[in-house]
Amino acid sequence: MGEPTEIKRGVAGRADAAHGGGSEAAKAPSARLHEGTARAAQSRTAALRDRIRDQRRSPARPRIWFELALIGISYWIYSIVRNAVPEQASIAQKHASWIWEFEQNLGIAVERSINHAVDGVGWLITGMNYYYATLHFVITIGVLVWLYRSHPGRYVAARTVLFVTTGIALVGFYFFPLAPPRLMTDGGFIDTVKVHGTWGSMASGPAAHVSNQYAAMPSMHIGWSMWCGLAIFFLARRTWVRVLGLLYPATTLLVIVSTANHFWMDAIGGELCLAVGFLAARWLYHEWVYRLPRVPARETAEAPVTVPEQWSEPAVTAGRR
Repeated sequence: MGEPTEIKRGVAGRADAAHGGGSEAAKAPSARLHEGTARAAQSRTAALRDRIRDQRRSPARPRIWFELALIGISYWIYSIVRNAVPEQASIAQKHASWIWEFEQNLGIAVERSINHAVDGVGWLITGMNYYYATLHFVITIGVLVWLYRSHPGRYVAARTVLFVTTGIALVGFYFFPLAPPRLMTDGGFIDTVKVHGTWGSMASGPAAHVSNQYAAMPSMHIGWSMWCGLAIFFLARRTWVRVLGLLYPATTLLVIVSTANHFWMDAIGGELCLAVGFLAARWLYHEWVYRLPRVPARETAEAPVTVPEQWSEPAVTAGRR
């Protein structure tokens, strides 16, 4: 007997659907696979973006060996660049005359009076010579170590400020050679290092032939000392230590003027370089240096809770005993 026409059509329709629609069915898993791959790629990109954002907002403390190597190499490069600047004596003297005349027009050219007054106190000017020669490095290194140990979450950003500041200063040394006051041919200043037989400047005495004598603008004695002073003021806990932090750059300013190593304008140049350094770190880490978390987020993450192994075993009921 033949099958009813409706049954035949139904069977044929299902067969056609199974046979003819196979291409659509085959495309479906491929499309889902493609969508899944795209979502996975987007997830990985989003995860990487989030990780970079978190690291910028809470930078991790670097390895000590990496940091020591970085600082050592950076200072070596700084010394090479600073001392490799062509010593253009005539241009440096001309720039010094410009600065001195500009300060006279502003009514702030009192460096020579301070230099002569302090030079009359032997023990004071001798101490200032040694201050100028040593604390510039000792205090800066000490603050770096303190930040690394006690404020690891702020260390990288603070170090970035210092590096940017110094990098800008190198550009100034190269393109604006400037004779310090004590080396001006007609300035009337006293070179306190030579007069008192002390060592307080790489540009005076035996070391003068290996150092660029005209790397005076901007003053990194001011830039670095203000960096140290601000870090101490904002992060130290004891009030008297914070006060010392503010006194350090103020004292450094008095020293560089009394020893005739810098003009006032050199100090202003150092402060401007430091300001750019802080702005660069603010842009890079999305926060001001001293408002970053004291400890990186990854170091404050809670450790997983562990329990004795026997606690996780199923309890044995009295009936089973």
